[in-house]
Amino acid sequence: MNDTIGKVVTGQQNLKFAMVFNLHADNGDPPEVRNWRVHLMAIIMSMGSLAMGYDTAVIGGTMALDSFKRDFGLNGVSQHQHDTLQGNIVSTFQAGTFFGALLTFPIGEKIGRKKAIMFAIAVFLVGGTLMTAANGRLSLIYAGRAIAGFGIGSVSLLVPVYIAETSPPSIRGRLVGIFEILSQGGGMLGFWINYVVNRTVSSESKTQWIIPLALQLLPGVLLLSGVFWCPETPRWYAKHNRWDEAAETLSWIRKLPSDHEYITTELDDIKAQAYSSRPPPGVRNTKRYYFSRLFQKGTRNRIGIGLLMMAFQNLTGVNIITYYSPRIFETLGITGTDTKLFATGFYGVAKTLGMIIFSVWLVEKVGRRKGLIWGAFVGSIPMWYLGGYVYKNDPTSAAARGDIARRGWGYLAMVCVYLYGLIYCATWQGITWVYCSEIFPLDIRMLCVAITTADQWLWSFIISRTTPYMITSLGYGTYMFFASLMVCMGIWAWWAVPETKGKTLEEMEVIFGVVPEGEILQGREDVKLEVDEKQPDVKIDGEIVHVGKSSYGEDIDIQIQRV
Repeated sequence: MNDTIGKVVTGQQNLKFAMVFNLHADNGDPPEVRNWRVHLMAIIMSMGSLAMGYDTAVIGGTMALDSFKRDFGLNGVSQHQHDTLQGNIVSTFQAGTFFGALLTFPIGEKIGRKKAIMFAIAVFLVGGTLMTAANGRLSLIYAGRAIAGFGIGSVSLLVPVYIAETSPPSIRGRLVGIFEILSQGGGMLGFWINYVVNRTVSSESKTQWIIPLALQLLPGVLLLSGVFWCPETPRWYAKHNRWDEAAETLSWIRKLPSDHEYITTELDDIKAQAYSSRPPPGVRNTKRYYFSRLFQKGTRNRIGIGLLMMAFQNLTGVNIITYYSPRIFETLGITGTDTKLFATGFYGVAKTLGMIIFSVWLVEKVGRRKGLIWGAFVGSIPMWYLGGYVYKNDPTSAAARGDIARRGWGYLAMVCVYLYGLIYCATWQGITWVYCSEIFPLDIRMLCVAITTADQWLWSFIISRTTPYMITSLGYGTYMFFASLMVCMGIWAWWAVPETKGKTLEEMEVIFGVVPEGEILQGREDVKLEVDEKQPDVKIDGEIVHVGKSSYGEDIDIQIQRV
C-alpha cells in the first residue's frame, strides 16, 4: 500500500516537473504535432529572414569600410553630407520594404503563400545582384537597396503568416521565433563578416566591400531551393474551398491520420471561421466588403494593437544601434574601424542569444503580454545608463582629444549596449512579429498583416533616416528619448494587449470580442449542419425548411426529401 502511494506521489511530482520544464504551451496538443516536419518548414522559410537580417545589419559596417568610403565618395565630405549619404543608403532599403509589404498581399491571397514567397525571394536576388555589381556607382546601390528591400518586405509579410498558418498552437510562438532567430543570426553574420574583411582584405581593393554585399545572396538561394519541399498552408486551401487538399496537407504537417480527432476538430474550427466570414448574400463588391471588415468590432481593435506594436518596436531605439552601430560605439569613445566593427560583432551575438531565449523558452512559457511589459521596463534601464554616461563623460570629445583610456564605467556602458540588445530581442523583437501574425481573422489575415508589416517598415524608415542627425545633434538625449518611450510602451502593453499563448488562430475571435467563448463549439455544429456534404438529403414534397440561424447570424435552410 505504501509502495503504491509512493509511486503515485512520485508520478505526480514527475508530471509537475515535466510541465514546468517543457518548452511548449500546456494547451493539450498531442506530442505528434510538434514534429520535425513543422520545424524544418519553419527553418527553410526563415532563410528569407536570414537574408533580411543580414541585409539590414551589413550595410552599417560596410559603409564604415575604407574601400567603400573611397569608392562611393564618402571621404572628404562634411559631417552633414556624410549623415545624409548614410541616411539615404540605409533608408532606401526601408522604403522598398514598406512597399513590398504593402503591395504583395494580393499575390499571397491569389496564388498562395508558398508561390508568393518564391516571387519575393526572386525580387530580392535581383536587388542583391545590383548592389554587388555597383562598382562605385551610388545609383546602383540605391536601386539595389530599393529592389532588395521590396523583396524583403514581401518576405517579412509572407513568411510569418505561412509559419503561423502551419504551426500547432502549443509551439506557434517558437516556430515564428525561428524566423526572428535567423533574422538576428543574419545580422550577427553581417557584423562579423564586415570585421573579418576589414582585417583580412586590403582596403585598396574593392573586393573588401563586394564580399559582404555578395554574401547576402546565399540565404536567398537556399530558400529558393528548399521552398519546393514545403506545402501550401491548409488555411489558404480552406479559404479557396479546397477542403480535400486542406485536410490532406494538415494531416501531413501534423503527422496524424486524417480521421484523428485533433485533425477533424482543427478543420471544423477553420471551416467555421471560413464560412462565418463570407460576405453576406447579395454583396457584389467583395473587395469593398473585405475592406469594411477592417473597421468591424473585434477587428479594428486588433488593427490598432498591431499598428501600435509595430511602431513601438522601432521606437524602442534598437535600430539606432543596428543600423549605425559603428557610430554608436564611437559615441562611447571606441575609435578605429577595426575596433568598432569588433564591438559591433558582439552586439550581434547578444541579439541572437536574446532571440534564442525568446523562442526556446520565453514566448510559450512567460507569454506575449508579460514579455512585452517586462521587456519595456527592464530594457529601458540600459538606455538610461547609456544616456547618463554619454552626458557625464562626453566620450566622443575625449577620444578626439586623444584621451582613449576607459574606466570601469565605460566598459559598463558597452555591456549595457549588449544587455539592451539581448533584452529587446528576447521580448519586443520576437513577440511583435508573432503577435501580428496570429491575431487576425482568416478572410483578411493577409491584408491585416500587410498593413502592420508596412507600418513596421515605415517606422524603421523614419528612425533610420533621422537617427544620424539625432546622434550628431542630441547626443546623450537620443538614448534618454528612447528610454522614456520604452517606459510608456510598458504601461500601454499592460493596459491594451491580451494574452494569446497556446490559443488556436480561430480562438482569436473570442479573445478579441468577436464571439462569446461558448459559441466556438456551437459554431462547429452549425457549420456541420450547413455545409456537410456527407449528410443524406431528406425531402418531403421538395419543401425547403428554414430551421433558424447559426451562432454567426446566418440563416440555415435545409431541403427535406422523402427517402
